[in-house]
This record gives sequence, C-alpha cells and structure tokens, in this order.
Amino acid sequence: MAETVNLTAKFAPYTDEIFKAESKRSLLTNTDFDWSGAHSVLIWKIASVPLNDYQRHFNRITGEETENISDASISRYGKIQDVTGQTEEMLLKKDRSFIFNLDKLDTDETEEQVAAASALARELREVVIPEVDAYTYDVMIRNAGLVADAVELTKNNIYDLILAGSEAMDDEEVPETERVLVVTPGVYTLLKKSTAFDNTDVGADLKLKGVVGILDGMAVVKVPASRLPEDFGFSIVHPSATVAPVKLEDYGVHPNTVLSSGTIVTGRICYDAFVLENKKNGIYYQPLAKKTK
Repeated sequence: MAETVNLTAKFAPYTDEIFKAESKRSLLTNTDFDWSGAHSVLIWKIASVPLNDYQRHFNRITGEETENISDASISRYGKIQDVTGQTEEMLLKKDRSFIFNLDKLDTDETEEQVAAASALARELREVVIPEVDAYTYDVMIRNAGLVADAVELTKNNIYDLILAGSEAMDDEEVPETERVLVVTPGVYTLLKKSTAFDNTDVGADLKLKGVVGILDGMAVVKVPASRLPEDFGFSIVHPSATVAPVKLEDYGVHPNTVLSSGTIVTGRICYDAFVLENKKNGIYYQPLAKKTK
C-alpha cells in the first residue's frame, strides 16, 4: 500500500477583504449647521407677503378718488400684514455603537491579520458607513418634494425622464448649479445604452469624489442599490436641501483591559439627516414601477 504524504498548508499574511463602495453622501448633502454643545438645532422659517397695486390717486376698494385713506388698516401700499416666523427643530435621533474583542493569541497566530487598526477600519467600511448612507438616502427620498409617477425604466425612456425631472426642478426655481443625479449601477447601464446620452468625461478631481459623468449640467453619481430604497429609479438632488450632521465619531482601541486578554475596540457615532421644509423641492425622485409576479 502506498504511503500517503501529509502536505503542509501555509497561511499567507493576507486577508480577503469584502468589496465596499466609498460613501457619496457628502456630494448630496451639507453640514451647514453646527451641533457643538447641543443635541438639536432650531432654524427659522419666515413667511413673505404678496404684492399689491399701489393706490396712487384713489381708493381701489371704494373706487372713489381720495387724497387720504381714512381706514387705518388700509395704506396706499395695501392692507398691512404681519410677517410671521416659525421654527423648525432638527433633533439628532441616531446614537449607535459597537464593541468587539481581539484576542492576543488570535492576533499572534494569524500573523497580525487580526489586528485592532485594520479591524476598526473594516468595521467602519463594512458596517458603519453603509448604515449611515442607507439611513440618509431613505430620509431624503421619503421627504422629497417632487415625486414622479412610478414607471419602468428602459434605455429608450431614461434620458427623457431625467430631463423631465430637471425641468420640474427648474419650474420650482431650484438652483441649476450643483445638482447631482443619483443612479444605481443598473440604471447607469441603461443610461449609457441610451443613444441620447452624451457620456461626457469628467476630470480626475471629480472622479476621486465618485462622479462618473456629467448630464445636463448635473454630476452623475452611482450608489449601490443595497443602500437605496427598493423601488429607487433615480433622484436629482441639490445638496442644500438635506442637512446630514455627524455630531460625534468616537472610536477607541483599548489594550490590556480587565475585560479580556487582548484588545477591546469600541465605537460610537451620533448622526442624523434632515430635509429642510422650504428646500424639499431640491429633491426629485423617480420610483420604479413594482414588477408583477
């Protein structure tokens, strides 16, 4: 009988990391307000008043010529109205945390592949960033001021639907600059197949931020479908519409604690997202028609 040979298995000092997309959240939102020293921020919403016909020579209410308007509530400028203001509170609701242990022997016997710094970076890349992204995008879509009828997107209609969204925002006087078109990889593929789409190349600086093209003056950004609502087709976003604060990011590496023979890694992040009431038309959403089974 032939003798078997026990072959040696060698573990390379390499970890097969999971692919994870970088966050595009900063392109779609702003951090215009300061939460330092507070858990909520109040902002004012001030009303305006309509224009009137100036009463130069006669009382337009009675039709009689007059030099003085006797009714104290009526001026030549029109009826006096008070300018009112309301507050809008932005209260941070998301306060999240994690904790895990790295055993000393595990670190030693995996040739330092189980190490605190790389484990923390992996946690942020694979867990924290996707959660914050998904939450922010969900808030934006749920509070979009302009929502189209759900349709099935094809290479023949995708370009026209995007232009319709841009036109709707124009009618609402949303600034034309800084708009961002958000698409899933699948929708971007349809867009590239569209004969009407001019796949304008972008500079290296924009590519580093995640911009893959320019369409109708808008930066085109791909976001993984897993971080977007299920029926997401595309969205046109002006970053002024959504405030996405991260008040606290506290990550710690704690070696030699009484909790374990190893290193404890902890993390805490306090964040939220708010669509400003008076700027909600800065978000246009095109949902997909639900497929029938």
